[in-house]
Amino acid sequence: MATRTECNPLTVPPGLRISHELHLAISTWSTSQRAVIGLAADFADSGEWAVTGAVSAAHWIAAVADIEVCTAREWIRVGKQLRSLPIIAALFEADELSYSKVRTLSRIVTPANEAPLSAIAKEVPAGQLARAIASWLHRTSDACELEHHQHEQRSVTWRSEPDGMVTISARLPPLVAGMLISRLTTHVMSARRVAVSVDQWPSLAQQHADALEHLLREGTGGLLTELILHVRAAGATLDDGTALPMSVIERIAPEAFIRALIHDTEGRPINASSRQRHPSTRQKRVVKERDQMCVDCGAASLLQYDHVPEFEVTHHTVVEELQLRCAPCHQRRHQHDTAA
Repeated sequence: MATRTECNPLTVPPGLRISHELHLAISTWSTSQRAVIGLAADFADSGEWAVTGAVSAAHWIAAVADIEVCTAREWIRVGKQLRSLPIIAALFEADELSYSKVRTLSRIVTPANEAPLSAIAKEVPAGQLARAIASWLHRTSDACELEHHQHEQRSVTWRSEPDGMVTISARLPPLVAGMLISRLTTHVMSARRVAVSVDQWPSLAQQHADALEHLLREGTGGLLTELILHVRAAGATLDDGTALPMSVIERIAPEAFIRALIHDTEGRPINASSRQRHPSTRQKRVVKERDQMCVDCGAASLLQYDHVPEFEVTHHTVVEELQLRCAPCHQRRHQHDTAA
């Protein structure tokens, strides 16, 4: 299986001038950002903003910093939240937690769960923190209470942008979100892409937008989609790892068509062999469970099942000779083999 090379972004090799300068600038910016967060909260409580005639502290900060009011409100909210979270505040001050992580934590953390969540935040990259926290809540919360909380937090909002486009934001329970994502992904994988120009193709985000438009205009029609729910000893998740309350599984199980993916004693999915050209549904589940993402670039979208070696060579399809690749990497690999 191909491996992905990763580097430590915290270390800058000698001789890379721009990287070194950027690293220093980020360090200085982080220090200034911590000061701004604390001062914004203090300023909001001081009442000084009222003397200036501003509508609120957030409006005064937004005017001075030339930022949106919602950003200033977020600074104030996080700054005030840190006052009751000494562990996270100390890690933030010591530059062991970024503002991005602190902001994510501040939405869910309480004095009771501050210690375990801050420990998770120290180990997990900022881009994966939200999912890690969701998994922790999934393991430590009452399933019915968690499902009720997610239902209460559902929302869809939209706003007009300066270029006339409309940005829509949705907060959906995991099962509903999984159904929507599954339908969009299935449409993208089955639809024929149309080039914008001779050498320009629509991006994945644009293809998802086209899929959403098709869903709104035409409905699902004859489109058949599959939503895979993983049920393990540690709990239930969607195919991408999103935690799912067990109460949801218990509710839908009587009406659902259930297929089992069998794991061995070490938690590995069991092989399912076949002599047909295309992998079976069960084989696909096994490979997806094993690889999770594109083995070349790490992408999680437009995934395909690649024979290595080629089917024309082996004349069989077994899990050990299948690899998960996104469509672009799959195409590049075969183009490289053909050229060679």
